[in-house]
Amino acid sequence: MNVSLLAGWFPWAVQVAAGAALLASIGWRDRRWRLRRVPVAVGAAALLTGLAGLLAVTVGGVTDPLPPELWLWAGAAVLALAVLVAGRRSARWWRRALAPVAALLALLAAGNALNAATGYFPTLDDAIGELTGAPLPQQVTLDQLGSLTGRTGTGRIVQVDIPDSASGFEHRPELVYLPPAWFRSKARPKLPVVEMIGGEYAAPDNWVRAGDAVRTADAYAARHGGYAPVLVFTDATGGFKVDTECVDGPNGMAEDHLVRDIPPYIEKTFGTATDPRKWGVAGWSMGGTCAVDLAVEHPQVFTHFEDISGDLGPNAGDKQQTIDKLYGGNAAAWSAHDPLTVLGRHGKYRGTSGWFESGDEEVRQTAQGRQLAAAARKDGIACTVDVQPGRHVWQFAATAFADALPWLAQQLGTPGPHVTKSPPAPGAAA
Repeated sequence: MNVSLLAGWFPWAVQVAAGAALLASIGWRDRRWRLRRVPVAVGAAALLTGLAGLLAVTVGGVTDPLPPELWLWAGAAVLALAVLVAGRRSARWWRRALAPVAALLALLAAGNALNAATGYFPTLDDAIGELTGAPLPQQVTLDQLGSLTGRTGTGRIVQVDIPDSASGFEHRPELVYLPPAWFRSKARPKLPVVEMIGGEYAAPDNWVRAGDAVRTADAYAARHGGYAPVLVFTDATGGFKVDTECVDGPNGMAEDHLVRDIPPYIEKTFGTATDPRKWGVAGWSMGGTCAVDLAVEHPQVFTHFEDISGDLGPNAGDKQQTIDKLYGGNAAAWSAHDPLTVLGRHGKYRGTSGWFESGDEEVRQTAQGRQLAAAARKDGIACTVDVQPGRHVWQFAATAFADALPWLAQQLGTPGPHVTKSPPAPGAAA
């Protein structure tokens, strides 16, 4: 099942099959069919697809541009159904049977076009695992941890249900990565911790399946005597379609969950470090925005952050839409969570550091990252800004996390041999 959904033969096979099934279901038939009914069906499909796109923006709240291929194949699915209705009397049985098949294949092609634009499911195995809730590689249960000691070349993932006693935030089960050094003895080392936050449409395992974070951490640990930070793959939204931007508001007390629920649970359950200088937060897209916001608002909890392709601040549209949707109309809450405003009001930070990384195709995120870094430096936050080849997809997030992990581990004081200051990444600005 390790078949790529982003490139290679499978996406092309789905598109070719969808196109062939659609053309076969339409057929040549008679002159009236070709000159009257087919154009009407095409016009109806275009109109309905355009209306769906408009509703996605105005009602669905979609703010990021969607790929043209998505609408092309969605329109093809609608056309297949329109052809079925318009030609039900003139079509042979096999054409009528092919039309729903063409619609389903076109919807699959449309869905994968969206997937390719975000990198959400890199392979067919990732998609099936996510949709069925299959265990992740190297996953163990919380009950098994007590009996796992000894040398191991890889870390382990454990699913946890963190109590929401401080926040009341309804969240899904979250995941914790424990590096090999954690299993060396029953006296667990007090390792540093990084909370990992995904994008707006997210699940806690995205950083594992799409962001390759566990493989990256294992590779780092293999070079550093088994030591790496503990990674907590958080649920910052509470649902796939929920947008919290990691703030407390009408969509839930996400900020309280990340700040007040998770750290004490992780420290108690896994014996990690409690010093905020050994706690960091990293994220991509919405998660990158969250990383900056949490670090500048809560330096008593997080001292280091990595912002990958984040925005200037939490947003759900323009400023007024953001105030209404995220803060229930409370403009003061917007100001309290706007990083530039927070930095402008805050005194000098001590020991805080940040890493901003974006792709060279992400013009807006790159400009906003530089703006945030400049403001953060004025408040004493040591910042690195790095621009690498890439676009706004999970695969870029995976590369960016691998770029920054040596720096982040060093900032957190991760133990282990051969930990030296990493050289600046290509294109970085100190």
